[in-house]
Amino acid sequence: MANILIVDDDPAVQITIRLLLERAGHHVTVAGDGRQGLAAFEASHFDLLFLDIFMPGMDGLETMRHIRAQWPAVPIIVISGRSATPDAYAEPDFLKMATKLGAVASLQKPFGPGALLAAVDGCLEATLPERSDVSSGQR
Repeated sequence: MANILIVDDDPAVQITIRLLLERAGHHVTVAGDGRQGLAAFEASHFDLLFLDIFMPGMDGLETMRHIRAQWPAVPIIVISGRSATPDAYAEPDFLKMATKLGAVASLQKPFGPGALLAAVDGCLEATLPERSDVSSGQR
């Protein structure tokens, strides 16, 4: 399966995503902030990145900018607990902003296991088509 990096400062979110992904057969590495995430990318190859937008230190948008500069093909799923409200006086929709800046998909916290696994499968099928060819018997 895939080698996936989770970059999130919330230990509960890290554990939840990690367990779901490991149960689905993926190898998972966890980083607590953007700088740790970049260090992990420099040390290993990842097929997919889960990236929280709001973290202390280097936030997710800055981390994504660095990842895109060095590893432009790696799919990124951004996650955030901030609300996405249409109110003109509310903060911007950071999930939508992140997808415009290069994220492949976004998930609003809290999200269910089905939504998480569907996003992962969609990203991996889109970026690693040989994987779906092998599983369907084609090559």
